[in-house]
Amino acid sequence: MKILIKINDLAFKYEKNDCKSITNINFEISKGEVVLVLGPSGSGKSTFALSLNGLIPNIILGEMEGTVEICGEKTDGTPVHQLTQKVGIVFQDPEAQFVSLNVEDEIVFALENLCFSHDEMEKRLIEALNKVNMLDYRYREVYSLSGGEKQKILLAALIAMHPSVFIFDEPTANLDPFGTLDFFEKLKDLKKVENNTIILIEHKLDDLMEIIDRILVINKQGIKIAEGTPREIFTNKADILIREGIWMPQVVMLYYELEKNNIKLDRVPLTIPEAVESIRNLENFANNKKSNDFNEISQSFEENKENVIKIEDLSFSYGKKKVLDFINLNVNSGDFLAIVGTNGAGKTTLAKHMVNVIEPPKSKVFIDNEDISNMSSKNLSKKIGYVFQNPEHQFIKDTVEEQLSFGLKLRGFSQDQIDNWLNKTLKQFDIENYRNKSPFMLSHGQKRLLSVATMLTLGQDILILDEPTFGQDFKSSTKLLSFLKSLNDKGKTIIVITHDMSLVEKYAEKVVVMNKGKIIFKGTTKDLFKRDEILERASLTLPPLLKLSKCLSYYDENLRGMSSSEEFADYFSQQVVL
Repeated sequence: MKILIKINDLAFKYEKNDCKSITNINFEISKGEVVLVLGPSGSGKSTFALSLNGLIPNIILGEMEGTVEICGEKTDGTPVHQLTQKVGIVFQDPEAQFVSLNVEDEIVFALENLCFSHDEMEKRLIEALNKVNMLDYRYREVYSLSGGEKQKILLAALIAMHPSVFIFDEPTANLDPFGTLDFFEKLKDLKKVENNTIILIEHKLDDLMEIIDRILVINKQGIKIAEGTPREIFTNKADILIREGIWMPQVVMLYYELEKNNIKLDRVPLTIPEAVESIRNLENFANNKKSNDFNEISQSFEENKENVIKIEDLSFSYGKKKVLDFINLNVNSGDFLAIVGTNGAGKTTLAKHMVNVIEPPKSKVFIDNEDISNMSSKNLSKKIGYVFQNPEHQFIKDTVEEQLSFGLKLRGFSQDQIDNWLNKTLKQFDIENYRNKSPFMLSHGQKRLLSVATMLTLGQDILILDEPTFGQDFKSSTKLLSFLKSLNDKGKTIIVITHDMSLVEKYAEKVVVMNKGKIIFKGTTKDLFKRDEILERASLTLPPLLKLSKCLSYYDENLRGMSSSEEFADYFSQQVVL
């Protein structure tokens, strides 16, 4: 197989940074391969990707060691405009990549600069938009699109260039569950139909594993610690991934949870069909076993709790496009509420009305029974905190320390109090080493942690977080959500806007489902996952282990509704005892 990319002793240190982001990486990628790059937040995954299309070292300042060859050409001696025709990249943050105001101009921008004919540009434009099912968006303004729609337009712009290598850095971070599956189908087409070479940084792994050929694992220090096929990595290197806090497919994590309970599957499953087969091969697995109501425990809630947020008949439009359509919602004190739905359903717009980022009409939104249109920004910010989908939108200071202490200084805390809180928070969110760094120099996952930590300085009783796990590794994500759950246990009201249905299942007690500006479901999380018609209507999907339990329930009804590795392990341990 032809070697397309050769990486020899690659290292890079950003200008003004003390440490290297990646160190002594050696790796080769063949034509037609799909390579998954795994690593914790801040491990240099994005730096590695930027080194493959010449932005490092030609545009991004810093010190590079070693060499990268693309199709026989070294990146440090080849003009960027030549390299970008061979290696295309889609970044984590779609807004950072746009260069034009409307979709058509965005798609053809690079083609125009390369002097393609008008007919060729038109052909490639239509071809690319069709491949991402966005042809109807040809004349839309890019900033009117939802986060997921923006990501699809960037993919189309990449496809239009016909590169030899596609690089995707967290491409599904802004996509809803259905959009994520659709994007993975696009990757399958790129691989199978056109034999493209794909390098992927991603943590939604369960629906992706069938197209991955090899995995490269980088640790927190930016050092390559493993490479191999998915089967090799998740069978032989799982302990390393767990120690580093790196995402693994949930069916892989299930395997190791069962193993801890002395339940041994015949192999490490990589996909849900493999997990179904391996579990059915267990000696104690009973086919066609009738339910003993193992999972029929229902949840109840204190609906007489005090309303902390009340929304009445709220509607809103961007120009002629209606985004919110007569929304009515009560959020009770102490709720852990998830707001879910497709891209463009109105989730973020609704949240922005709750904090007056978008000013609601009078008598539409109430916080603690007070109309927020009558509240000052200062008083509102004492009651409710909002963590933006893009963390950079909240950074106003030059260093991490200054960003964290800014709110406390405004409130008149003493320097000793600020120092004590600062030291505790930096340690809690694992950003101690970045104390004096610019917030903009952090990885996306670290920026997210900082934006959450910054909001917590004011100690509000209500917190709204838009995509809180975006860009984070497994360890950081788990730590953050566990922390939010602990706040919730102490009486804080937590609202998360998310596409991560596993997060919803594990942490949220209540769910609001939005579709086309309307609320189509309000209820418990467990009830939502029983409502196939709602999931289908809102283009939502079951979390991987719930998918697995649904498949297995055809053979053992007791497995219906199981959603965690611990539940599976407990159940099968009981079967062994019996």
